[in-house]
Amino acid sequence: MRRKRRAGSIELPDYVWAQVSRGKPYYYFQKGRGTKNPGPRHRLPDIRAPEFWPAYRALLGEDNALPPLTVDSAIDKWLIDVRAKKGIQPSSALFYEQSVRPARKAWGALSPAGLKARHVEALFHSMDAIPGAANNFLSAMRSFGKWLRKHEYSAVMITEGLTAHKAEAGHMPWTAEQLAIAEAKLTGAVRRGFFLYRYSGMRGSDVVRLCPHHIDDGGFEIITQKRKVPIFCPILPELETEMAGWTTVDGPLLRQQGGRADGKPYTRKLFSKHFAAQRDKIAGLAGLTLHGLRATAVGRYRAGGMTVPQICDIVGMSPAMVERYSRNVDRKASAKAGVRQMLQTEQEARIAKQSKNAKQDGSKNNKLGNRR
Repeated sequence: MRRKRRAGSIELPDYVWAQVSRGKPYYYFQKGRGTKNPGPRHRLPDIRAPEFWPAYRALLGEDNALPPLTVDSAIDKWLIDVRAKKGIQPSSALFYEQSVRPARKAWGALSPAGLKARHVEALFHSMDAIPGAANNFLSAMRSFGKWLRKHEYSAVMITEGLTAHKAEAGHMPWTAEQLAIAEAKLTGAVRRGFFLYRYSGMRGSDVVRLCPHHIDDGGFEIITQKRKVPIFCPILPELETEMAGWTTVDGPLLRQQGGRADGKPYTRKLFSKHFAAQRDKIAGLAGLTLHGLRATAVGRYRAGGMTVPQICDIVGMSPAMVERYSRNVDRKASAKAGVRQMLQTEQEARIAKQSKNAKQDGSKNNKLGNRR
């Protein structure tokens, strides 16, 4: 399969090349570039301009009239616009590209003009067993549907009336018993990763990037991959003790063990896969996620009295997400504080009543003494 060429985040069609001059990209058409017999170069309009495609097809020798639009080609155009948006992160563009794949598979060769909400609904519910993926698909289709309406490729909103699956409790923190089981049963690189996840609270994309050179002044200092913010995560005593027994070399602390990939770094997805393989064989760990360890760490920080901004500086979350992850700890703390206040109020009321009764009894005794 031919590897797609890119100009920045934009995929280039066949025979189209990009050249940057004074910070501005220019596009041209040339067959045979890099061969002994290159064809002539033809200047093209900006790839985001409407006139680009007719000019491109003319140079291919095709009819200048636009061919029938398909869902596949519409998605390609939509993704070009997504990537060209100012401020769009590559991870966001990749999210859309991956989430819309079920639509390509189901309707790729069909016209988007015939796509209706009932079709999207049927495909959405076919993924009910994987609600997270289903919600991602629906989110991508909402954006794609708005794009279709804007460019008059569709007369209807293809996600009208559709609602995402309700969010469950989310990635729940691990219990003390589950943590103890994992610490006793996990082995090799998975055990090492478990400790890093548990005692740092970092995202998986940052955990797999941790290297010895990130350690400074008793903690990990790194710029997060997702939000591009600097964080400083102090190395807690439990993690320090565990790390004392690690053999480390230059490069990531997490490396694969055994086989042809021995010593190679992990990606977040591959480590999650290896973790799941061990987890599923251990009684008491069914269904637990690595992201749940992030919630565990945030809960510990919060229970220890840290403020939301302090936790943000350690784990790289937004304040809203820290508050969400801390909801269980905060709810318990609020309930306990309420009960303490109630008991204190009741105690004060009892003392006040006893004091009042004592004064009344003393007054009665004084009156009797005076009469005598």
